[in-house]
Amino acid sequence: MGELPGIVITGASGRMGQMLIRTVLDSGKARLVGAVERPGNPWIGRDLGECLGGAPLGLAVTDDPLDAFAKAQAVIDFTSPAATVEFAALAAQARAVHVIGTTGLEPEHLAKIAAAAHHAVIVRAGNMSLGVNLLVQLTKKVAQALDADWDVEIIEAHHGKKVDAPSGTALMLGEAAAEGRGVALADVRDSGRDGITGARVPGAIGFAAIRGGDIVGEHDVMFASPGERIILRHVATDRAIFARGALKAALWGQDKAPGEYSMLDVLGL
Repeated sequence: MGELPGIVITGASGRMGQMLIRTVLDSGKARLVGAVERPGNPWIGRDLGECLGGAPLGLAVTDDPLDAFAKAQAVIDFTSPAATVEFAALAAQARAVHVIGTTGLEPEHLAKIAAAAHHAVIVRAGNMSLGVNLLVQLTKKVAQALDADWDVEIIEAHHGKKVDAPSGTALMLGEAAAEGRGVALADVRDSGRDGITGARVPGAIGFAAIRGGDIVGEHDVMFASPGERIILRHVATDRAIFARGALKAALWGQDKAPGEYSMLDVLGL
């Protein structure tokens, strides 16, 4: 049997980074070969195991992503849009699978990520969980079945430290609903209602964001018409589901041709 794939985790000191590190270490399916943080982070140069409050792992946290990526077969990245764009180019240079769970990506970021995908495998998703990706498919199917008399509203809730809204998952669900209706989400999206907004625009796909406490992630897709409603719901209670999905994506991408893939590809959906 060949050596297990080597994985680098970016944003190592963050909550998601620490969860990803522990998931890889406990998996028995991959090797942790690098942990990356931005320059100036207090973890830089320290042993990763000690940073996590445990025994030394013999692996120092680095602020040199290219050097770390050169030793890896995959990079798992839940950081920020600007950092992810930089990592995409470096992972492509290293020919490492780049798993992107970063949200808040704008069209200019996506264009640069797409360019990197010409040279390496990129798996990008607003949510890595099996349940959410099934919800995406259900949302598309229900939207296909219902006419424009049914209003679509997407309600999402997350912890108070989340910096982007709507969430990447909410946007995935909005894209699915729009695709089911045969329209572009950009043309029908309605976010951030406040004040005297006037009546709801027929055919709009609305978004509402809730932030507070330690909510891991809750998403409702509501289809509402006079006299009845259909509500599709997913509730995440442990962010480990995202880490397990990201590792699954990193392993899945090992024998794939360069290109940009989604969790629907990874899960065979």
